[in-house]
Amino acid sequence: MAQTRTLGKVYKLLGLGLIFGCAQLEVASSDGGSASDLQQGTPSYEWSEEQIRNAVNTARAGRSLQPSEWPNGAKVAVSLSFDVDNETIPLRNGSVSVSALSQGEYGARVALGRVLDVLAADNIPASFFIPSVSMMLNPSMVDAIKSHGIHEFGIHGWIHETNTQLPEDVERRLVVKAIDYMEEMTGSRPVGYRAPSWNFSQNTLKIIKDLGFLYDSSLMADDRPYELLAEGEPSGLVELPVEWILDDAPLLNPRGNSYSSPREVLQVYKDEFDVAYEEGTMFLLTMHPHVIGHRSRILILKGLIDHIKEKTEDVWFATHQEIAEYVIKMSE
Repeated sequence: MAQTRTLGKVYKLLGLGLIFGCAQLEVASSDGGSASDLQQGTPSYEWSEEQIRNAVNTARAGRSLQPSEWPNGAKVAVSLSFDVDNETIPLRNGSVSVSALSQGEYGARVALGRVLDVLAADNIPASFFIPSVSMMLNPSMVDAIKSHGIHEFGIHGWIHETNTQLPEDVERRLVVKAIDYMEEMTGSRPVGYRAPSWNFSQNTLKIIKDLGFLYDSSLMADDRPYELLAEGEPSGLVELPVEWILDDAPLLNPRGNSYSSPREVLQVYKDEFDVAYEEGTMFLLTMHPHVIGHRSRILILKGLIDHIKEKTEDVWFATHQEIAEYVIKMSE
């Protein structure tokens, strides 16, 4: 009974976090919208049907790319991802708070190595989305990740900027700058994009489509892979959807309103995986080294992997790139 009450509290907090998160995204979209009715501040209850449709059609879910089967007869695809934000969280807002910067530095100095060791123990590949400024300040991270030979690098902005606060030309320039820097640092051009804070502007889809990305992983319209529609037309871009439920940062912030203990969060992730397994779909988890990599929280990653390994023969561990390439191939 006590455990039931505890889990009930977690899911209630998740619900509150989702409402808060959605409210933030709605405000951000309104601030950054390119439609004239958004710019002029016309109340949405006065919008015509056409205006409402235009407001949501910038980036919308198209056809499902859920394959009929996963490689080697696996029943579920598991893709672990890490947003390596480090110091860019305070820096993007112009903060030079020494305390906040040191908290981010922990991600590179201690936590990333701890995460990589856990993954290496079972040879599990992962996708690492890194703001370029994180690599600039902590270049040793690149070699540490590359040394395992199985991980993917993805774009996560230049300095973890807030896209909906940027003009289109500035947003585009920062994405290009991030691509160039990551290619120089890693030796290969990234094919995956994740908007910083999942903050997807009215211009983001057009920008990443123009720049030739294979996939995006910022939006939330499904649990399964799908193709993104741009203004109602197929974009050719794969969306590997995320969710606040499956993000460690909101629930593990000890100063936040939705804080939950690591063991409670672990149970949520186990439940999400179990349903993905039953459905034969995809389990995609977003983590942050400076969050999950603390001593009392790395048990979440260890415990989750142990839980998933109970069904090892039916699980395909893959990077986001591998999943995107596979679902495109299967849809042709």
